[in-house]
Amino acid sequence: MLQIAYHPIYKYSLPEGHRFPMAKYNLLPGYLLKEGICTQENFFEPEKIPAKIITQVHTRDYYNRLLDLKLDKKEIRKIGFPLRADLVDRGHYIIGGTIKGCHFAIENGVSLNIAGGTHHAYADRGEAFCLLNDQAVAAQYLLDTKKASKILIIDLDVHQGNGTAKIFEHNPYVFTFSMHGAKNYPFKKEKSDLDIGLDDGTGDEEYLEILKNTLPKLIEKVQPDFIFYLSGVDIIKGDKLGRLACTLKGCKHRDRFVFETAKNHDIPVQVSMGGGYAPAIDSIIEAHANTYKMAQEVYFSWQK
Repeated sequence: MLQIAYHPIYKYSLPEGHRFPMAKYNLLPGYLLKEGICTQENFFEPEKIPAKIITQVHTRDYYNRLLDLKLDKKEIRKIGFPLRADLVDRGHYIIGGTIKGCHFAIENGVSLNIAGGTHHAYADRGEAFCLLNDQAVAAQYLLDTKKASKILIIDLDVHQGNGTAKIFEHNPYVFTFSMHGAKNYPFKKEKSDLDIGLDDGTGDEEYLEILKNTLPKLIEKVQPDFIFYLSGVDIIKGDKLGRLACTLKGCKHRDRFVFETAKNHDIPVQVSMGGGYAPAIDSIIEAHANTYKMAQEVYFSWQK
């Protein structure tokens, strides 16, 4: 059965008019239920992850200043959210959902987190709506607990996973792959193990061709025993923070291909949602929901 991490704390209260579509974290579970993509049984509520796991990736200084709400104004501005204790708690629960999802992925092949994909968070700072890096912490947790020995992070958000790339820059056990808009944020890119920068306006055909020519070869080369997939839907044409031109159908095809490739190689995959900033919240929800639909079809269609 597909297991999905969700906690009410995922929806963080923001000032009216804020550009981040925080409502999606409440709307997406309801949409999945309404459309029959999932049932209530598919959802689990994550626990708050302890500090000792987080500080295997994030520096103790940064983590302590987060807990004490002692970031300076410049640091808070770079994160883009007002800093309160419940935002810090939220980060702990998101990581908890991703780590628990790893256990479910090992058991069932795949698991998803309604939130997460906080790939702009560095070891010593946050930025761009990312406070703590859920998949980086979870990857280190899998290595530390010997539940994985070689990890592949597939980051298909429209923005490069700069924080994740930097965190694992010198770690031979984690291979970071980011396929993103070349001219989009972050404007100073970090060095992933593999970066593919796409031109503005890249659409379905070119996007999917590049992905299909890259991912299977990459898996053969890296030989991972666990995959993290960041399934940002900000690759879709018209996204307010993206500059590509993929369609909803193309994005859905992307997700199916990633899942089929992982399943065919018998590699468990944990999925965090990442970005999506279409002008209409309904479009964001539909795009994210397609990821869950593809996971159900690829891994669990035999149960229907």
